[in-house]
Amino acid sequence: MNWYPWLNEPYRQMIAAYQSGRGHHALLLHSISGNGADALCYGVSRWLICQNRDGMKSCGECHSCRLMLAGTHPDYHVIEVEKGKSTVSVDAVRKLIETLSSHAQQGGSKVVYIPSTDALTDAAANALLKTLEEPAKDTYFLLVSEKQENLLATIRSRCLSHFLPAPDSQIALYWLQKQKPNLVMDNAVTALKLCQGAPVAALALLDDNLWQKRAALCHNMALALQNRDMLGLLPSLNIDDAVMSLNWLLSLLADAIKVQQGAAQFCINQDYSAQVMQLASMMNRTQLHDIYEQWLYCRYQLLTVSALNQELLLANQLLQWEALLASPSF
Repeated sequence: MNWYPWLNEPYRQMIAAYQSGRGHHALLLHSISGNGADALCYGVSRWLICQNRDGMKSCGECHSCRLMLAGTHPDYHVIEVEKGKSTVSVDAVRKLIETLSSHAQQGGSKVVYIPSTDALTDAAANALLKTLEEPAKDTYFLLVSEKQENLLATIRSRCLSHFLPAPDSQIALYWLQKQKPNLVMDNAVTALKLCQGAPVAALALLDDNLWQKRAALCHNMALALQNRDMLGLLPSLNIDDAVMSLNWLLSLLADAIKVQQGAAQFCINQDYSAQVMQLASMMNRTQLHDIYEQWLYCRYQLLTVSALNQELLLANQLLQWEALLASPSF
């Protein structure tokens, strides 16, 4: 597991709380995706489960540390969304509760890590409540949530919330340059803005394959608008991670709205300003807002509705956009 420099201070704060006896048995970490929350939780878990702690560090040598490093510690439980699903089922939580009711196999702490607490179904969240409120001795929960407003209030009330902010932009840019020595600075700045300042997500976006997919979407959108053939944009949107492609499209639409409102200096996609200006000139303010809202709802459907025909949904939305372009107001 990689470690990131902007995690040092929040890590010290959390561990200091445990050392002083003020540490909460259930931490709810609020963080945007790609900000290193997984590494922070793993580091805290390592310390909690270590049998021979070295101050604020886990020793790395005891049997528990070796098991953690090997990814086979029997008292470290990760509850994730199963492959092909979008939620954490109540059965997974019930199985966890049953496991936690027995003694720790290594005689130390038991740690539960839930990286996508937002994905708990209501039934799963309710099943977790009693254990979360009254856990067995030396049992700790580390929960991560991107949008805490989506969690049941009863879950939030049983946890100590901790916000993990994105690092200062200069720190993030310096780290990105260390990871990619030949990185173009303007690309790094744009990637950070697209990822809300999360450096790990920005680094992933700067991968040549993804960066080229974004470029293709921007160029294909310009052609589709020019030809009034919005279905030509479908291949660029209908990719494995369609939510990501929709995020790129939404950022272009948001930039066009900023241009129309005289706030072009705040645009994210400075590298595709021509496409942004094209959008801003082809639709009036009301129409642009309507299209933006429609694509927001399209993304929401992809995120929340299971067994959805992605290609059909995207094609339908593109046809609605095409119909708008063909209306008399244009």
